[in-house]
Amino acid sequence: MIYAPGLEAATLVLGIIVLLVEAFAERLDKRIFGYVGLVGLLAIFVATFFVAPESTIDHAPLWNFYSADTLAIFFKRIALVTTAVVLLMMIDFAPSLHGSIEGATPQAGLGEFFAISIFVSAIDFVMIFVSLELVTISFYVLVSFTRRNPASLEAGVKYLVLSALATGFFVYGITWIFGATGQTSLHKITLSFTQRTFEPTAALFGGVLVIVALGFKIAAVPFHIWVADVYQGAPTPVTAYLSVGSKAAGFIVLLRVLEPFLILPQMRRLLVAIAILTLIYGNLAALPQTNVKRLLAYSSIAHAGYLLIAVVSFSGRAVAFYLVAYLLMTLLSFAVLVLVGQRAGDQLESFAGLSQRSPFLAFAMLVAMASLAGVPFTAGFLGKFLVFDAAITEHHFGLVVVGVIAVAAGFYYYFKVVRAIYWDAPTSCDTIPIQPVTRAAMIALMAAIFVFGVYPQPIFDALRSTRSATAISSR
Repeated sequence: MIYAPGLEAATLVLGIIVLLVEAFAERLDKRIFGYVGLVGLLAIFVATFFVAPESTIDHAPLWNFYSADTLAIFFKRIALVTTAVVLLMMIDFAPSLHGSIEGATPQAGLGEFFAISIFVSAIDFVMIFVSLELVTISFYVLVSFTRRNPASLEAGVKYLVLSALATGFFVYGITWIFGATGQTSLHKITLSFTQRTFEPTAALFGGVLVIVALGFKIAAVPFHIWVADVYQGAPTPVTAYLSVGSKAAGFIVLLRVLEPFLILPQMRRLLVAIAILTLIYGNLAALPQTNVKRLLAYSSIAHAGYLLIAVVSFSGRAVAFYLVAYLLMTLLSFAVLVLVGQRAGDQLESFAGLSQRSPFLAFAMLVAMASLAGVPFTAGFLGKFLVFDAAITEHHFGLVVVGVIAVAAGFYYYFKVVRAIYWDAPTSCDTIPIQPVTRAAMIALMAAIFVFGVYPQPIFDALRSTRSATAISSR
């Protein structure tokens, strides 16, 4: 058996080695580090299936801030898969990156991508804050990595300023919660809430401040103002990482943090209001978009609304499955966008006639858009079904009505991309080359979208397996 802290150490060591070797090996083709990262991450991913139950870990003082429970291990796998696919995108994007940075070599700076894997295990506000900031600092660099591009620099500054503001809200919220309960441990805060040994007004105010900060991470309305400009200005692989990684990080922390706070009825009403606003704004703002990256940015806001419905409905299973489905279909759409965008740009007309230039990429984008819209027999459809089922179980009928209307709006703007691909005349006759590894990864993503769309049991088993192992070990 492997201890979960060892996975954290292995991931960090892998990133550090890549950074150090990359810095001193000037004559090597830097793309090789992308493949080294892929192999290392896949090895760590396989190792997550052999993690010892949490109860067998000797909880030294440091590990009191850390949990290797079902949620942590499950989302660590999501982080590792996301990072691996984004590395593939970076390998394809390397020629564009090389041209936009003076003196840069392809794949320079890949090591920053490995920081994302440490965020899922924190169970104390102090460690949660540190972990989120480590992730965010990496994104500060990555968003503005193509420093010759004014749009990328603008995106980096906006992300830096607004993220710093969100950090201030988070720290201030922790301060109020500590003052109301005398604790920073989420478990002890839950006990304080259930035993009514806290100051309710101060705790509620602190919880609201924390939600404001996490609302920035998950791109929920009205904390979404950075999303469209940052998504459009950042390099496309970084945009994909922001769309999946940052959102997953925010929702994982949100699930942990809200567990005690949902005892307070005012907090639940606030989340319902945020979910409704996020669904409405995200879908309406996506309707007129002609830039595919901005369209996916507003789509990301809309999907945050669906996930918030699952959070309000106390359905961790729905949140987990929807995040997996969102990972698959979003990474697939950005993988296509990386290849198409390098030759023709990110505008909608760049996809005109793609079915004639590259039938494989056209079909891949069709699958991604169909799943994002929620077409039956795709993972996106089943994810929305689980979310609405959880909402009906908790009698949130208003959220279901708004969600169904939002799905109808989504069909319009997602299939606007499909129309350009299959119905519009091509603006160029150039074929788009695809690396064998990239093609294999895209085939795997498409297969997973269809398989999980009709057979979600492997995901539910993964959520259940670690929990069962822990329970057996504790007897």
